Amino acid sequence: MELDLLHSGAGGGGRSDLRLLVNPGLSVLDERGIRQPVIAEAIPTLENGLWQLLPDGRMETTWKLRPGTRWHDGAPFTTEDLLFTTSVGRDQDLPAFAHTVYRAIDGILALDPYTITVSWRAPYVEADFMFVYGVTLPMPKHLLENAFREDKSNITNLPFWTEDYVGLGPYRVREWSAGSHVLLAANDNYVLGRPRIDEIEVRFIPDANALMANILAGSVDLMLGTLGSVDQGIALRDQWRDGKVSFSFDSNDWIAAYPQLMGSRPAIVSDVRFRRALMHTLDRKEMVDSLQSGISAVADSYLSPGQLDYRDIEARLPRYEYDPRRATQMIEELGYSRGADGTFRDVANEVLHIEIRSLPAAQTVRPATTVADYWQRVGVSTSLVPDSPQLLQDLEYRATFPAFYVLNQGNDIIGLPNLHSSRTRLPENRFQVPGNGNWSRYINPELDGLIDTYLTTIPKRERIETLGQVIYRIADQLTIMGLYYNPRPEPVANRLMNVHPQRAPRSPIVWNAHEWDLP
Repeated sequence: MELDLLHSGAGGGGRSDLRLLVNPGLSVLDERGIRQPVIAEAIPTLENGLWQLLPDGRMETTWKLRPGTRWHDGAPFTTEDLLFTTSVGRDQDLPAFAHTVYRAIDGILALDPYTITVSWRAPYVEADFMFVYGVTLPMPKHLLENAFREDKSNITNLPFWTEDYVGLGPYRVREWSAGSHVLLAANDNYVLGRPRIDEIEVRFIPDANALMANILAGSVDLMLGTLGSVDQGIALRDQWRDGKVSFSFDSNDWIAAYPQLMGSRPAIVSDVRFRRALMHTLDRKEMVDSLQSGISAVADSYLSPGQLDYRDIEARLPRYEYDPRRATQMIEELGYSRGADGTFRDVANEVLHIEIRSLPAAQTVRPATTVADYWQRVGVSTSLVPDSPQLLQDLEYRATFPAFYVLNQGNDIIGLPNLHSSRTRLPENRFQVPGNGNWSRYINPELDGLIDTYLTTIPKRERIETLGQVIYRIADQLTIMGLYYNPRPEPVANRLMNVHPQRAPRSPIVWNAHEWDLP
């Protein structure tokens, strides 16, 4: 698929950053992870009255647009554009624009050209994420309405999504060369003020080695998207004299061992006491040092460091320090004893054997290999089975792994629904579920209730308290066994000013692009 300003396939974070340069939406997350208004005058909150909980269980959010905001072609931006955007997003024949948020909306009403109210069927904690990247960015009604009304099946193929794109952001598309580059020119009429840099050239460099060569040669000042592995980031950091490489924790990438909690083989895997013992066999700090060159951090929490609510929760969590002697004692207390070969056996003299599966990439094979080595050191027989590309297509095979699966998965608050019982891969749903799914196949009504409560609790204090209970249960019951987080390398040239490479998870590097500057 060709890189464009609509689809979310190849291109990843780089595409999202490019889109935000030309169309930031009503709001963005700043470097602290706090949502800031852009095209809107304010973010709806309970405190400012723009977010209201209604007596019948429904709610409303109201957005007030900044007067004078204009599209890149000079047309005024009004609530008519947001009404049109919602119509496109709710159209079941256009999955490219679909998002779960639209299923929660009861209706939308424009009170005047600059005020719009969204009615919600029930409390929805991320209602303040309307009309932003990741849901649906505002679309210009005056340019797309005819295509939508007359031939909506072809709307995603319009040149609007490439060389003819019109947005609201600090930069506008001046030149689009497919597969090569995009030239962006400063928007003189940007609602937050004209950008300080007149022109930005965005190059498409899919090869990581070529990208590093361009950075070292001084022809790239900033990277959109991800550089690649931590090792590549360190190599660039050590060689680059004209810039710095920072490492931030992403909200969507940690390395964890997911235990099989439905039909475990051996059955002892489903016993939390055994999982706790296995955690004590792992020197995760050493894993961070050897596999991540000390850049990362031990994953004691489902939430990555740097997320807004991390510090409010982490102090309560159980810790599993490296203690192989304690681990051995805990396994013996479960009825196992070491044989002459040092391997644990049960009362029937059966070897305690664990199979670890992983994705085929080195990012998961290396930690899975290390985990297997630690477990074998204490006497747990272990075999490592990296999945082949062919087996990755077999949903039943992947869902019914016998013991543990080492994966790099999302560990963000917005991914909490994936831990719900309803996301469990089962024969009755043909092992297909929305999102990443409940890999551990942990079914627990209490956890489901906590997740449901979190997703429908708007007051922040009560919501964080519920979140803390969810995260505690994950850590206490080890429904997911966190190993370490994957930091993202962020190279920025020394000459580029006012850029925030070290940011909270989910915060885009381009959130304040209009403030970037050069000497």
